[in-house]
Amino acid sequence: MSSNLTLKLSNRAPKKPIKKLPATVDLPRDATVEDAKILIARQTGFSDFNRIGLFDPTTKKTLKNRKALLREEAGVVKTGELVVKDLGPQIAWRTVFVIEYFGPILFHALIPYVRPYIYRFAPYVYKNEAETPVTQVQWLLFALFQIHFLKREYETLFVHKFSANTMPAWNIFRNSAFYWIFAGLLSAWDIYAPGSLSSRNELTGLDYFGIALFVIGEVCNWIVHQHLASLRKPGGTEKGIPNCIGSGLVTSPNYMFEVLAWVGVIFISRSWAVVLFISGGIVYMRDWSRGKEKALRAEFGDRYKKKRYTMLPGLI
Repeated sequence: MSSNLTLKLSNRAPKKPIKKLPATVDLPRDATVEDAKILIARQTGFSDFNRIGLFDPTTKKTLKNRKALLREEAGVVKTGELVVKDLGPQIAWRTVFVIEYFGPILFHALIPYVRPYIYRFAPYVYKNEAETPVTQVQWLLFALFQIHFLKREYETLFVHKFSANTMPAWNIFRNSAFYWIFAGLLSAWDIYAPGSLSSRNELTGLDYFGIALFVIGEVCNWIVHQHLASLRKPGGTEKGIPNCIGSGLVTSPNYMFEVLAWVGVIFISRSWAVVLFISGGIVYMRDWSRGKEKALRAEFGDRYKKKRYTMLPGLI
């Protein structure tokens, strides 16, 4: 048996080919998808190997698992070929998450202190900080937003383990826009406005119920994230079957508890902007959770207990 794996290389995008792409590449038999990317990037003059996209020549699907052995990829072995594409500038997943979560932290820290300048026109009723100060409920919401997104930042830096190194750099604008505009600018603008539904000093029963939902949601979300991180080794791409709080109900209990926490914030804030933010978030999480259910069924077969609902019991 040959000690090397020789594969033909072809461009996936003939109209935008990788100009220096060699006809073939020689790899060790134990080479992974990532090993091939690194070698092809070196031979084609790419400084970032993450720009190299590799595809199965028979299915045309991307080879997502960067740690997968090429000799175990059926389509690659059958044809002796790799299809290659320049994915364009890339950015680390961790970097994108840190930047997108920073937006709400920034806006909710800034807007309470610039109220004298932004709420002096109709329909707002701002007079001065003595007559229309930030209320106790508004400061409570300030704390809840900061707690949530600082938790997100901590998990991004120290808990989450990403199977992919990077994503297209352009995604940072799309992803950040959602958080910066909806959770940041719009939610902060509505919550801290004089005369808003959040402009109250006394907590009602609904507010206390909202606080309870927020605490339960955040704590359980934290527990699930810790469990999910334990299923993957540092730097690994392997999947595991979740077996933690909420996983008997839905595929992605972290999303379920995320929504629960935000329902609590809605009860306290009564803010249309918060409703808009989490409604958009549910659409994204619905698609991600359904994708995860499909992946778990494909990966583990009968060992995985199929779920009818992927994130919200009885609904989604």
